[in-house]
Amino acid sequence: MFTVTSANVNGLRAAAKKGFVEWLAGTSADAVCLQEVRAEEAQLPEEVRAPEGWFTAHAPAAAKGRAGVSLYLRREPDALRVGFGSSEFDGSGRYIEADLPGVTVASLYLPSGEAETEKQDEKYRFMGEFLPYLKELRVRAAADGREVVVCGDWNIAHREADLKNWKANRKSAGFLPEEREWLTRVLDETDGGYVDVVRALHPDQEGPYSWWSYRGRAFDNDTGWRIDYQMATAGLAAKAVKAYVERAATHAERWSDHAPVTAVYEL
Repeated sequence: MFTVTSANVNGLRAAAKKGFVEWLAGTSADAVCLQEVRAEEAQLPEEVRAPEGWFTAHAPAAAKGRAGVSLYLRREPDALRVGFGSSEFDGSGRYIEADLPGVTVASLYLPSGEAETEKQDEKYRFMGEFLPYLKELRVRAAADGREVVVCGDWNIAHREADLKNWKANRKSAGFLPEEREWLTRVLDETDGGYVDVVRALHPDQEGPYSWWSYRGRAFDNDTGWRIDYQMATAGLAAKAVKAYVERAATHAERWSDHAPVTAVYEL
């Protein structure tokens, strides 16, 4: 069994004080992909920067206090790469990948965007560069005998079933037609060639949501969005036997506004 977890930590230093350290100590995952770390490696406490039993790799953003992705692996990878060959985005702390035996595991933090602003233009530029890379990665990994899983906060709800209030969000970043069409391309077997692992195992479920606003009672009412995904190549997705969101029991027990998304693969 090979277990992978993805989690947007909404600031790793803050999450560490709220329960992330205890969660990491208790997880059975073989690979943990973090997003929105928002810290330089030297700023992280030792038990977070390099916990016993884990190989860790951190890719902070050049802009301090922004973005940042990390990988926690049970073994040292065969290769490690930061970025995807983008002159604009490789220093932005948004992508890191590692080669393990038979599988490449990546952590992605796609820009959130903001409708009709420069932030949304930046998101579209990222998407425009990233899809060709995803296809290249799939082909390269296959030639090397590896499958791929790209985990992370993709900041797009693909279908109406992926957010509670979809009607009210049709003009909101994260559910815009252009964004959803792009994700459809990622998941098209003749284009991107990836599979949404959670949705493949739960085709008819509303959600399961992975992000809830801290405003109001969104978490208590389960008024959420499903924007955290494990996108896997078809061969790996076919080996997924279980996928679920590790939703906290209560609002007070949350250590992020996102919940970890975990999948178990029978390799």
